[in-house]
Order: sequence, then C-alpha cells, then structure tokens
Amino acid sequence: MPQSAPLTEQKYVVPFVLVTSLFFLWSIGVNLNDVLIPHLKKAFDLTDFQSSFIQVAFFGGYFLAAFPAGRLMEKIGYKKGILVGLLICAAGTLLFLPAASSRVYGFFLLALFVMSSGQSFLEVSANPYVTVLGPAESSERRLNFAQSFNAVGAALVPTLGAAFILSGIEYTPTQRAAMSPQQVQAYITSEANTVKVPYLVITGIFLLVAALIYFAHLPEVQPHEKDEPSGNSPKSSVFNHSHLIKGVVAQFFYVGAQVGVGSFVIRFVKHTMPDTLEDMAGWGAQFLTGNHGAQASFLARMIPNSPEKMAALFLVAHQTGFMIGRFSGSWMMRRIPAPRLLSIFGLGALLCVVIGIVSSGFVAVLAIVLVGYFNSIMFPTIFALSLKNLGALTKRGSSLLVMSIIGGALIPAAMGRISDASDIQVAFVMPLICYLYVIYFAVRGYRPNPPLIAPDSAAAAEAK
Repeated sequence: MPQSAPLTEQKYVVPFVLVTSLFFLWSIGVNLNDVLIPHLKKAFDLTDFQSSFIQVAFFGGYFLAAFPAGRLMEKIGYKKGILVGLLICAAGTLLFLPAASSRVYGFFLLALFVMSSGQSFLEVSANPYVTVLGPAESSERRLNFAQSFNAVGAALVPTLGAAFILSGIEYTPTQRAAMSPQQVQAYITSEANTVKVPYLVITGIFLLVAALIYFAHLPEVQPHEKDEPSGNSPKSSVFNHSHLIKGVVAQFFYVGAQVGVGSFVIRFVKHTMPDTLEDMAGWGAQFLTGNHGAQASFLARMIPNSPEKMAALFLVAHQTGFMIGRFSGSWMMRRIPAPRLLSIFGLGALLCVVIGIVSSGFVAVLAIVLVGYFNSIMFPTIFALSLKNLGALTKRGSSLLVMSIIGGALIPAAMGRISDASDIQVAFVMPLICYLYVIYFAVRGYRPNPPLIAPDSAAAAEAK
C-alpha cells in the first residue's frame, strides 16, 4: 500500500493548531441555534416557520458577508481577515444582552446576523488556509481533521446550551391563553434573560482568541501551484470551473440538510415519542427529588427533568455522532479516496432519513440521530474537492462556497413551512432531496476539468 502524504509539515504545525482552534470556536454559534430555536419558539409563541427565521438570519449573514470577505482577504491576507471575523463575532454575541433586555424577537435575529457575518469571515479564511498548510495530496484529510474540532463543539455546545438556556418551563397553548398579560410578559422576560450569561462568556472567548491570533505568527502561504490557472487564460474566472460550481450547489444542499435536521431534532423527538419523553422526564425529576433535593441546582440543570430537556439529549447524541464521524472519517480517508467515502456517507444519510420518515417511535428517532454521523465528513470534503486546481482563485472560490451556506437558511424555512402544513416528520423529505445531490457530486460532479496547457507548451507538444 502506498504511503499516504503527511497531514502537514513541521513548519506549519503552530499555525495549523491555532487555526484549527477557530473551527471549535465557530461551532458555538452554529450549534447554539439548535437550542435557541425551541427556546425562543416557546418564549415568543412562534410557529415552526417563524422559529426557522433564526437560521434565516444566521445563514443570511454568512451569505451576504462571504463575497466581501473573500475580496477583502485577497487584499489583507488570512491573519487580518481572521481578526476582523473574530471582532465582528464578538460584537454580535454582545448584542444578545440588549436583545434579551428588549424582549424583541427581531433583536435576537439582528444579533445572530451580526455574529454570523463575522463567522463568514472565519470560514472564508480558515477553510482554504488549512488546505494549503501542507501537501496538496492530503488537503481533504487535513481539512477533515481540522473540522473534527468543530464537531467537538457540536457535541459539547448543545449539552451546555440545554443546561444553561433551556429552563424546562413550558406551557400548553391553553395554559398560556389563561395567563394574564403581566404573567406572559414575566414569562418572556425570564426566558429571554437565560441567554445573557452564556453569550457574555462567548464574547469573552472570541476576544481572547483574537488576542492570541494577533500576537501569533501566521505565514501568508500561497495556494498550491499545481495546475494554477493563468490570469490571462479562459479559466481565470471561478465560474469557468464546473466542479467548483457543482460543489457550491452540493454545499448549498448539504448545509441545508445538516442545519434542517439539527434544527428540528428536538421538535422531531417531541412529535414522534411524546409519551416516552414524559416517562423519561419523570425518572429524571424523581432522581433529583429522591436523591439530591431541589437545592442541588447544578444537578437540576444537568439532569433532564422535563420533556424539553430530555428531547435535547437526542440532539446531543446527534451531534456526538457528528463528532465521532469527523475523527473516524479523517482516519478512513487515509485508505479510502475522499470522493468514494463521501458517496458512502451520503448513502448512509439518505437511508437514515428515509427510515425516519416512514417509521415511528424510537426507530424513527434513532435514524434521525444517526444522520449526524453521516453528515460529519460532508462539509470539509465538498469544500476541499471543490477548490482543487483553483490556484490563485482559491480565496474567491472559498467565498462562493461559504455563500452557499445560505442553504442553512432556506431549507430549514421550507421544512418549517411543511411542518406547519402537515407535521415535522413529513418535512424531512427536504433533507432527503438534498442528500441525493450530494451523492451525485461525490460520484461524478467533483471531477475537475483537465488542467490547461499553456500555449507555448501546446505548440511544443505538437512540434514533437
């Protein structure tokens, strides 16, 4: 068996470690949304469609900021671009404090939009930067490894978010209708205020990492020169690279599917097995009362004792599978070509969604939880395959791929609309369609056009 290319080179180890830390960091914003959706849904009495505006605002920021980020990156380089992104992220998370005080749903959406605009800068800079911090042959594996730490955050953040944001206090429509306006406002105030401390802590983390990056040495590495398009060639536009365009479409559908599934895992579990959740929550409440008493506030936060918190455990399991898949996928890529592994994981995700739609109870829930594992390698693999042979156009191609993250806004909104019209289980037909295109990209669409032969080289070849 041929020796695989090393993950990176010794001279790039420190920059690689620092930039990899960013992948963990921006997982906070993305994955807290899956907790915010059910939390703000109950606080502001939203429909599934209205609650999906959280993802619309978040990924709308990604979309609108990505192209300016790519152009700015070409002028100021990777390090300054990362610093700009971190400072914008900190401004967005800080806005959660006045948003909670105002108790206005639209203010929360604005805060999410600003934070995600900063994360767009981080994505546009960090993803392509990782692909060039080492041999071209191991770029897909390197990006999958770096993204594995994003998956660690994906598993950890929902656990902490459920513990410190979800109150476990939930009223039925009948109970809420019987409440006085003052009681409703007190309830909204209490629920809105639970986000203040978590997002203040996140602001501090963004600023700390910005300080570390500022004082660190990050070399401005050039894209791999192999097959680099000439500035005067017909390939000097990213739109002439068909595999990149197909990759943008694949990334649109993948992100839409990943965010759509993650956004509605809690909703799916509550819809599919409500009686089981009630029983499981009762066990949690009995454990707290019988063994530790109500004064054990930390245990009361960490041990699920309501259907809402119990359903959040399945989201944690979903994201834990995502983390395991990232690390195991990076290891498997040493022996299995990236496109083939992507097609296998795409088929796995497709099968799980089909089972989730046609079955019921715990079987349906387990299938949707397992989708997290199969989602794991898709984003970094599509990203790296799409940037093949772009050379000097890598940063611009990266901005297009980050713009495609708008799928995370549109697909969940479509799922919310379908859920309101029928039920959440039927809405999972949208991810099913998305995975079909990902499989197509993995089988055929990823193949780059043959590299251009320079005119002088072509003439010399004909002379021979």
